[in-house]
Amino acid sequence: MPGEAPSPKNGSGRRTAIILGALAALIIGAGTAGAATFLSGDDPAPATSSAPAAQQGSEAPKPGGTSAPAAAGPAEGITMTATGDIVMGMAPGGLPPNNGKGFFDPVKSFLAADFQMGNLEQVLTDDTGVGKCSAESAGKTCFAFRTPPGYVSNLKDAGFHMMTMANNHAYDFGEVGYKNSQKALDGAGIKYTGWPGMISVGEAKGVKIAVVGFASYKWSNLCSDLDAAETIIKEAATKADLVVVQVHQGAEGSDKTHTKPGTEFFLGENRCDTIAFAHKVIDAGADLVVGHGPHVMRAMEFYKGRLIAYSLGNFAGYRALSYNGVVGIGGVLKVTLGGDGSYKSGSLTATYMVAPGLPQPDPKKQAIPFVSNLTKQDFPTTGAKIAADGTITAPAGG
Repeated sequence: MPGEAPSPKNGSGRRTAIILGALAALIIGAGTAGAATFLSGDDPAPATSSAPAAQQGSEAPKPGGTSAPAAAGPAEGITMTATGDIVMGMAPGGLPPNNGKGFFDPVKSFLAADFQMGNLEQVLTDDTGVGKCSAESAGKTCFAFRTPPGYVSNLKDAGFHMMTMANNHAYDFGEVGYKNSQKALDGAGIKYTGWPGMISVGEAKGVKIAVVGFASYKWSNLCSDLDAAETIIKEAATKADLVVVQVHQGAEGSDKTHTKPGTEFFLGENRCDTIAFAHKVIDAGADLVVGHGPHVMRAMEFYKGRLIAYSLGNFAGYRALSYNGVVGIGGVLKVTLGGDGSYKSGSLTATYMVAPGLPQPDPKKQAIPFVSNLTKQDFPTTGAKIAADGTITAPAGG
């Protein structure tokens, strides 16, 4: 398919925020256990979108790779889920019936968490009259993914709190299409990330969570620019207790399941040095790295106590993504982090796509041994330990 660390958390400030949050929840009755309340997002994107973040100058910076006292958050930690690529249809002719209602129902229970994330590998827009599959692409393979804006309701029904738009399909219908996606997400109350310099900040159970999206394109933070990546993650660490990196990187295809050192290329594009990037952002302060892009699942590694999922593969691709063989294998990553970013627990729940690209629970649980074996091969000493039931633990000393 073509061109497609722990935080010195301000202890007293965090405790105050948690107390105020709890009081507010009691007053308005909105404090359900699984809900995430979004506070702010630095959004320089060229669109009418989320309000700019409130300045948080009272928060002390957190040096990358170090840890300092912080509000501990709830004793049970914060649960997060993440998926790989999501395409809900391919307009005009490849759309599910009934506007996709119930699209995620078979896997909705897998997604449930305090903070739910997904990779929006499509545009939410009507036809803009501008697209990458234009006359200039005649004779070439070209894929442009969009559904009408109303399909955002399916994401909301599934419980997603945060979508990353840092990928090769976010601009399939030009700047207008990109803005329309933002507007649709705004209207549904779903946060998004990915624009250059954008740090989206949310809150779950009194713990602030910053999410930053990276890819290889001008409408994203560049995963190929390690110095810039370090800078923005250090900044994100000053705004939140937890920092999550979403990154669309790596060469594509059923033969691209292995994670190897060095820069990967696909159709002439620099698809980044996946290992160097992940390690760099953790050094800078990231607590979790979630990868996607190769359209196949890849290994998982622990680095400095932080989990890296190098690729979660395909999650949904209605009449858009291949679903036979390894490209049809996917999964939902679920992790629990302490309020200081420490890894408490994790699991991988196996899914797969059934014709014509619908997400379903996988009765064979193919993703678990698949990712486990890749991890043993690619990261024999630092790889995650993935049990037969999908439980993820760090290696000894990891």
